[in-house]
Amino acid sequence: MMAQSQFENVSIIGDGGMGTVLAILLCEKGITTRMWGHDAEQLAEIERHRENRKFLAGYGLPDSLIFDPRDEQAMVGADLIVSAVPCQYMRRVWTRLKGHVPAGIPIVSVAKGIENGTVQRPSEILADVLGQNVPRASLSGPTIADELARKLPATACAAAEDENLATRIQQTFTCPWLRVYTNTDLVGVELAGAMKNVIAIAAGVIDGIGAGDNAKAALLARGLAEITRLGLAMGAHEATFAGLTGLGDLVTTCVSPSGRNRSFGERIGRGQTVQQAQGATDSVVEGIATCESVAALAEQFDVEVPITRAIYAVLFENKPVKIAIEELMSRRLRAE
Repeated sequence: MMAQSQFENVSIIGDGGMGTVLAILLCEKGITTRMWGHDAEQLAEIERHRENRKFLAGYGLPDSLIFDPRDEQAMVGADLIVSAVPCQYMRRVWTRLKGHVPAGIPIVSVAKGIENGTVQRPSEILADVLGQNVPRASLSGPTIADELARKLPATACAAAEDENLATRIQQTFTCPWLRVYTNTDLVGVELAGAMKNVIAIAAGVIDGIGAGDNAKAALLARGLAEITRLGLAMGAHEATFAGLTGLGDLVTTCVSPSGRNRSFGERIGRGQTVQQAQGATDSVVEGIATCESVAALAEQFDVEVPITRAIYAVLFENKPVKIAIEELMSRRLRAE
């Protein structure tokens, strides 16, 4: 069956950097776009300045972008909903909005993380809160919000078990500077998007201690192997991890100077405490909470994740960075 055209009325739940840049993209495509934020005062400030000075400073917002802090109006008339809420806050937000979600309207998440406690991925959280019948998808890939706002060439992947839904999301977000592919491996896409943040913290630590490019290259290669091992154990497709949402997103997150997780890790490598490194940014460092969840998933599926374990020990067990690296380097020798 031929896929339908792009969505024409989109509600964005969340007013962070990614939600804001996607709002700009959609408005410029002539798609009716409405934005909701959990903090009415913050949303009003964005509307007043026509700029998200907290999360995407320097980029004006289209006059056509609609702001509405009212829960009951957030998704009125929408034929697609974008969940642009960090993973650890999704359950709280969607529980609050549950009574106002239009029946049958698909939700595409742009969050990259795994919930602490439940170890659920974003699409699983949506199903848990809103019901299994809600059509769910993920939009993921190497998509740094600031670069998207500058309209630098970028790619992303629309993932959904329903191929028709993935195609409609692809058509909705594709524009001259963002090329969107489709994928039906929702498990792999969401897991890769979450785990790469943990590896990015490790990459930042490598930068912070000045360990060099050889060490960073090894980290990315072994980090990707770690992500793939856990993904396969969870039923994901191996090809996903060599693609945009696997290798592509991993490289971007581990090398970008503006990457939140990499920058956090770099501050750790330079000697800051976890609390100091967190306090240096207003943004959510998703890899911290995700590290805890990945460690739990690895135990559940009996998969070795040595890099994740090392970062977990640094973040939650106060293990010195130098010792964590020495232990990684002295692990039992084996074939690649």
